[in-house]
Amino acid sequence: MKNKNITLSPDIYFENVPKTLNMNIRSELYSTNEFTFAVAVILSAQATDKKVNEVTPNLFKIAPTPDKMLELGLDELKKQIKVISFFNNKANNIIKLAMQLKDKNSDDLNYKFPQKYHNRAELMKLAGVGQKTANVIMNVLWNAPNIGVDTHVFRNAHRYGWVDEKDNTPEKVEEKLLKIIPKKYHAIVNHVMVLHGRYTCKALRPDCEHCPVNKWCKKYLI
Repeated sequence: MKNKNITLSPDIYFENVPKTLNMNIRSELYSTNEFTFAVAVILSAQATDKKVNEVTPNLFKIAPTPDKMLELGLDELKKQIKVISFFNNKANNIIKLAMQLKDKNSDDLNYKFPQKYHNRAELMKLAGVGQKTANVIMNVLWNAPNIGVDTHVFRNAHRYGWVDEKDNTPEKVEEKLLKIIPKKYHAIVNHVMVLHGRYTCKALRPDCEHCPVNKWCKKYLI
């Protein structure tokens, strides 16, 4: 008989779900260095990783650094990413980003962000980089204990009862999750919840039968 009083706690979730994921993959977005990863994250706003990955291999072959992106130019960049939602605005931000990052290392194929940008407040001063984008960049590139609250994280945090209806923005959800999820899991929260939400605990047809935490989840037990 199913026990409907059992609840899915963060400890249970983060002890069990990661065992079913490839934890060596920090993001499914295609990138070649830290600059191209930031560009990919900017492009992924209100777009799927799959759609972004359709255009970035060719784009990053042509423009893998801030210098090369500026050489490509705004009009050609728009042509490269025109199948991505809001491509005009994203192209403008990416060109501005490249201008902000242009320095003596900005043509290095192994481009890395200057150390000062390993700080969320500084990172958010860059074009196209809001709080969610900054969190994802810092978490994936530098294992920072930030949580990028995308649609999967937002939806399932509510589904599991970790946040409530008052937590109605990504910022509020992140603030609550950082409080209730033990610190030892903070660096993997975004990765685990995104992949679990994308492939198992989906929005419309969650695959509850094959979920590693179904015996603790109210959605499955009801």
